Formats: sequence, structure tokens, C-alpha cells
Amino acid sequence: MANRVALVTGGNGGIGTEICRQLAAAGYRVVTTCFDAEKENVAEWQKELAAEGVQVDWVECDVADFDSCAEMAAEVADKFGPVDVLVNAAGITRDAFAHKMPQENWDAVIRTNLDSVFNVTRQFVETMRERGFGRIINIASVNGQTGQFGQANYSAAKAGMHGFTMALAKEGARKGITANTVSPGYIETAMTAAIPEEVRNSIVAQVPAGRMGRPPEIARTVVFLAADEAEYINGANIPVNGGLFTSF
Repeated sequence: MANRVALVTGGNGGIGTEICRQLAAAGYRVVTTCFDAEKENVAEWQKELAAEGVQVDWVECDVADFDSCAEMAAEVADKFGPVDVLVNAAGITRDAFAHKMPQENWDAVIRTNLDSVFNVTRQFVETMRERGFGRIINIASVNGQTGQFGQANYSAAKAGMHGFTMALAKEGARKGITANTVSPGYIETAMTAAIPEEVRNSIVAQVPAGRMGRPPEIARTVVFLAADEAEYINGANIPVNGGLFTSF
């Protein structure tokens, strides 16, 4: 994979960091996007990974803005070359019950979690078609499959991501491009650590595995789907949720 470039949006998050780490370990040249490098302390994050022997480069980009994504893609192409693997992992939450949700909460989540998948993918899928190879992996959520109280915006965005995945899979299959979704369940990250303990305990009680998932378990799935040998896996939604939600 030494000549493969992998771009991970939102790669400095809890799950994103582990995706970057494992893609780098698999031999990819890894680049991540960030919205504001200074506020997100990306240089320190990069330094901490480098201390582990993990090299991850970064570019600033507002994934919710199409023009910003176009500028980012030009910078990535100039500095690192064509992108072979794209992982759309950027996401936010702005929770509220639908009947009380401010429009700005809806708009922010849809733009960042769903519009971004098109904004970023559009910049790279054409060159993937020209080169006859591409791996596009969209990080959704179990709540995009089941819905969740207070997350009409988030659930809609994550469900929409997989609709995009399925269409893209059909469009790219004969050009050597795969598009797949990974739908994590509840994962041990800073976001879930902020949930009140009694709520976390009630969540874990519903999970047949008896625990939350861990970021490496998501990252391993991504690395598997990114492999050259994964070409016949296309349009799938891979659940990584400890048996919380299963479907036939």
C-alpha cells in the first residue's frame, strides 16, 4: 500500500484517529482534514502520533462547504498525489427532540454529516474512475438504521449516507471503485464519555456484547474494506455494534 493515498475527513476525532493510525500501519500515506487546525490543536495531535511512529498529514477544510472541499482537493493532489481511499468520518451532533429542534441544529448536522459526503466525494470520484481504482468508506451510525430519540437530524443524515453509498456503488463498480458504509454502535470515545453514567449504563445494558465498542474495532473494518482484495464488497452497510441491531 506504499503508493496508496488515504484521505480521512475528521481524522482527529476519537474514531478517526484510530482509522488514521491503522491505515498508516497498513502502509497508506494518510492525510486528514480539519476545520480549524489551531483550535483543534492538530499540530500537537500529529506530534503525538509521530511519537508512536505514525505519520499523518493534514489539510484545513470546511467539509460542509463545496468550494472549500474543491480547494482542499487541489492541495491534496499537489502535495500528496491522487487519493485512492476516501473515508468520510467527519460528523457532529446537535441533539433535540424534533418538536423542539431549532432549524440551525438541523441544518448544521445535515451539512456537516451528509452534505459533506457529497462535497468531498465529488472532488475525488472522477479521478478514481479515470484511474480504475477507488475505495470510498462512509462512517454512519447504528442510529441511522434504528433512529434515536432526540436525533432526528443525526439519524436522517446517517441514513442518507448509506443511500448515497448504495447509489455510488452501482455507479462505480465497473470502474474499480467500491463504496461501503460502516455503521458503528456506541463506541468508547470522548463523546460517549460525556454521557451521564446512568445513561451509559442503560445503553450498555441493551448491547448483547455487554460493553461499548472500541475505536480499533471500527478502524479494522475500514482497513479491511480499503484493501485491494475487497473489490467484490460493494454497496454494503457493515454493522459494528456488538449485536445491538441486526437485520436480515
